[in-house]
Amino acid sequence: MPLTLYNTLTRQKEAFEPLHPPLVGLYLCGPTVYNDAHLGNARGPIVFDVLTRYLRHLGYQVRYVRNITDVGHLESDADTGEDKLEKAARAKQLEPMQVAQHYTVRYHQALAALGCLPPDIEPQASGHITEQIGLTQEILNKGLAYESAGSIYFDVNRYNAEGGQYGRLSGRVVEELLAGAGPRDLAGQDEKRSPVDFALWKKASPAHIMRWPSPWGEGFPGWHLECSAMSRKYLGASFDIHGGGLDLMFPHHECEIAQNEASATPSTGARFWLHNNMLTVNGQKMSKSLGNFITLSEFFQGSSAALSQAYSPMTLRFFFLQAQYRSPIDLSDDALQAARKGYRKLMNGLRLLDKLGEGLAGQDLTPEPAPTQPGPPSASQQLRNLAAKPLEFLSDDLNTPRALAALFDLLKRLNTLAANPTALADISPAALHEALTTYRTVVTDILGLRDEPRASAEELLALALGFYQEAKAGKAYDKVDQIRAALKEQGIVIKDTKTGVEWAYSEE
Repeated sequence: MPLTLYNTLTRQKEAFEPLHPPLVGLYLCGPTVYNDAHLGNARGPIVFDVLTRYLRHLGYQVRYVRNITDVGHLESDADTGEDKLEKAARAKQLEPMQVAQHYTVRYHQALAALGCLPPDIEPQASGHITEQIGLTQEILNKGLAYESAGSIYFDVNRYNAEGGQYGRLSGRVVEELLAGAGPRDLAGQDEKRSPVDFALWKKASPAHIMRWPSPWGEGFPGWHLECSAMSRKYLGASFDIHGGGLDLMFPHHECEIAQNEASATPSTGARFWLHNNMLTVNGQKMSKSLGNFITLSEFFQGSSAALSQAYSPMTLRFFFLQAQYRSPIDLSDDALQAARKGYRKLMNGLRLLDKLGEGLAGQDLTPEPAPTQPGPPSASQQLRNLAAKPLEFLSDDLNTPRALAALFDLLKRLNTLAANPTALADISPAALHEALTTYRTVVTDILGLRDEPRASAEELLALALGFYQEAKAGKAYDKVDQIRAALKEQGIVIKDTKTGVEWAYSEE
């Protein structure tokens, strides 16, 4: 089944064909690193991690680019307010790049715990000022931007007059945007010809910390500009997939497309624009004012008042996979506990694979010929049909919930075979090997779920020492020796002291 993806730009599912097969260029909008990432920030990276993994499974060579925003993201989408990073730096009395580095490291740690593969390229906005100045100059040269008080703004009305379609990605209409612009929206917008225009380059005020020289004076790039400049640098003027959250569709992605089309090499940028939907918590939008704003570290540590306990990274990953990426998803204790059960069930399935695979050693794994006469499918073919379903659903716009349901159907059949030798004997070695391989591949390589051992090493060691003391008190010296030997194999030495039993690392 060919891979289809829902393209926000065309409002329909389309068969995915890369521009330059087998190469695939994928760009994902990354975080603005002024604070710890929250739960909603994790959904996009997980969705596009699965997409990247699946594309690679299909044989494509993916160049996955995910940016870091460390300059230019102002508090208001209307190009007003402080730079978010500078505001955090002032509050902490740190250099902006100290703040950016700190939260970038924490973001990487959180995504690694969630099983997300690192991007192939992770450009920072502050490291690509030259490219952003160059793109701004290209747009100025085409008459689609203008200088005002040392800042450069994109001229949306001029762009539309020359054939542009600002609003086509998000479905917004410029006239309606203008009609809805009240006095509050126009405050501080006197530099602009129109309130719908957006900044390509902003003049730095005397108090602004992050600033760079440009042909128009010292300043800094607009937020939207960085993704256009960096995606074009690393993936080309036209590439395959641009991803991000639904909240970025307007104005961020809308402005990206306008910038791309107004450049010296006009294109929409990506051919496919993909957007993951939003997260709510206990039925409400996540916000600090409602007390349900949860950072990833709070989630893993169980320190959020919105939840009753800590949950593991793999539980969160499974939770997100339970919903199709274009659907909203609501997080609650009940939903997370159900996700934890489902995740652990899949992990038990991985343990079952080893048991079922024991009998395949030395077997002929060549698939048997297809039947020449019509009739009901054999037990082997039924198993193959079950194993094919997860991949079929993943090819249908990355439908992870249906893929998970198909995995559970396959696991149910594998459990039946493990408990019934007679039924297992009816399955050809080739069909069984295919089913086991598919289950493991989908769970670990594509969905990115991995085992998270629940046991605490210290608690297990304390338990072993307790058994040791009981055996010694009961003079069961054979068990004493067995426990000593078993722990020594793990690099642990038991020491009997006057104050009791202690342990130490073996120095041998």
